[in-house]
Amino acid sequence: MLQRMQDRGDNITIRLNIQTQNLTEVTSRNTVAEVQGSEQPEKVVIVSGHLDSWDVGVGAMDDGGGVFISWYALVVLRTLGLKPKRTVRAVLWTNEENGMAGVKSYNEVHQDDLDDFIFIMESDYGTFTPLGLEFVAGAKGTCILTEIMKLLEPINATQAVKSTSVGSDIALWTGIIPTGSLLNDNDAYFWYHHTKADTMDVMDTDALDKATALWASVAYILADLKDDFPGDFSDSDSGFYSVPNVLFIILLSLVGFVLR
Repeated sequence: MLQRMQDRGDNITIRLNIQTQNLTEVTSRNTVAEVQGSEQPEKVVIVSGHLDSWDVGVGAMDDGGGVFISWYALVVLRTLGLKPKRTVRAVLWTNEENGMAGVKSYNEVHQDDLDDFIFIMESDYGTFTPLGLEFVAGAKGTCILTEIMKLLEPINATQAVKSTSVGSDIALWTGIIPTGSLLNDNDAYFWYHHTKADTMDVMDTDALDKATALWASVAYILADLKDDFPGDFSDSDSGFYSVPNVLFIILLSLVGFVLR
């Protein structure tokens, strides 16, 4: 409306009555759970989302969906009795919306452990129908992720898209640790983002189940690779990479039953 008024030459005066205030800071905490690795438990693949939300709506989409699939990735693995070589850890960040204090604190506390963080994933751009994984990795890592995503063909989520930065919280580790974000059909994301419309009826149960299947599958296979996922970000590559697929066909076929 304002644009139309301006286009026809009207002089527009806007008066804003802003009554915002900064409240006293309080303590909040990250929530952490994990399935410990069977052979190298000190090495970790992280799945994550953020627990806090904007001050309107209930935060079902931003970022309840990301929290759900990260938490339930562990539930799926435990229910199916799948224990990878390395630890799969869910970290549910606090304070993403107002300064990212949660991830910054986690990074500070774990400075001595960063070499053991193999791959870090975050879902914070919706959990609509999954399409694949967007990631930051080198040429070797790209080859591996491309092969992994082929296993998600049963749910039509095979895209492996290399990027320069992914996630909100985990962008802190760009170029330091390989990172990944859920790639999903989120064209409607900003219809609800940071509005009163971000409520539970935004969520689609079938899409959420498929996103959980992708999240659990990718996390498990990254944690169960014979060798550590390459932390080299260079574009040079040599060699042939393959990944096992039997467990993932099983996982994909059972995940719907587990979640229902």
